[in-house]
Amino acid sequence: MLSSQELYQQVSHLPPLEKLRLAELLLADLDTPNPEIDAIWREEAQKRWQAYKAGEQKTLSYEAVMKKYQ
Repeated sequence: MLSSQELYQQVSHLPPLEKLRLAELLLADLDTPNPEIDAIWREEAQKRWQAYKAGEQKTLSYEAVMKKYQ
C-alpha cells in the first residue's frame, strides 16, 4: 500500500481537472454516514432538547452569539 506522501507525488502530476475529480471522490468517501456516530449525536440532541424544555439548559440569542465573534 502506498503512503499518503507517495500517493500525493503520483497525483501531483495529474491535470487540474483530474485532481479535482479525485478530491471530490475522497471528500464523498469521508462523508459516508456512520450509524454509530449518528446514534450518539441523536441521543445527545435529545438530551439537550429535554434539558432546554425543562429549563435546565442555558441559551443565548443569535445576536449574542454573533456579537461574541465580531
